Amino acid sequence: MTHAPAYAPRGVIPAVLLPFDNDLSIDEAGFRKHLRDVSATPGISAITVNAHSTEVASCTFEEQRRVLDIARSEVDGRIPLVNGIWADGSLEAARIARMATQGGASALLVFPPGPFTLGQSPEMVLAHFRRIADASDLPLIVFQYPLANGQGYPKDTLLRLCHEVPSIRAIKDWVGNVPHHEWHIRTLQNLPRPVNVLTTHSSWLFASLVLGCNGLLSGSGSVIPDLQVQLFQAVQADDLAEASRLNDRIEPLSRCFYAEPWANMHNRMKEALVLLGRLPRAVVRPPLVKLGGAEIARVRQALVESGLIDEVSNSSAA
Repeated sequence: MTHAPAYAPRGVIPAVLLPFDNDLSIDEAGFRKHLRDVSATPGISAITVNAHSTEVASCTFEEQRRVLDIARSEVDGRIPLVNGIWADGSLEAARIARMATQGGASALLVFPPGPFTLGQSPEMVLAHFRRIADASDLPLIVFQYPLANGQGYPKDTLLRLCHEVPSIRAIKDWVGNVPHHEWHIRTLQNLPRPVNVLTTHSSWLFASLVLGCNGLLSGSGSVIPDLQVQLFQAVQADDLAEASRLNDRIEPLSRCFYAEPWANMHNRMKEALVLLGRLPRAVVRPPLVKLGGAEIARVRQALVESGLIDEVSNSSAA
């Protein structure tokens, strides 16, 4: 595929969770309800599936196909669907890209291959993305990891990607370094063919958005899509007083969700949705394990501090 697609992901894009039954199979009824809840949020611009938030690393190829099928049937064309491409090899990444394209996705979120933790070259990165771009004409979102773990793309590599793979239209920015993050925003969004920066710095979302990101793509949007929309719109309107007020509500949840170990972030979000009455259970697949009572209590307290449940509900649920 050689032409650049018109759609450029931007705005508020929640990454939804994937509920499981007690036997660790996909809870399709719970997933459908979750999709309806999130997709009904005014102001969101797309929804992401088959990503970190849906525990994609524990899902088979056929389960990923089913997740996309369910999402497409629930969203029913009302908003675009972003489908994650999680694969350590480029051939498998291309196979997932073809599946997602045939399955009705509107864009592809490309995770860095695991082997890059052992070292990467620009040629390796370009070969991986070209293989995916050849398999699908959908716009690509580059998931930019921190450079320290080896999976993030250095500036020169990222610029080559944006210049040489026309279907790259956005990055999901998790570089974790403020000056580097600002360089992404100033540089990529001002290329001759602009590449939108979608922040996923959810633990400092307000500060990140103020730097000028054209959107956000975040798992915590599975819990607070409405607050994220309001925050994004307030920053876009340069109403920093309102944005600061919203950030004060979001901050307790960010502090809770993105505490160490980070692998539990979506585990905590599932517990939050149970406490909010939006999911029947918080089951995760191994190697994740259910949170203990003390941590669930911290999730409950964060919901109280954010004004999503009251102290009476908090006490009665304890």
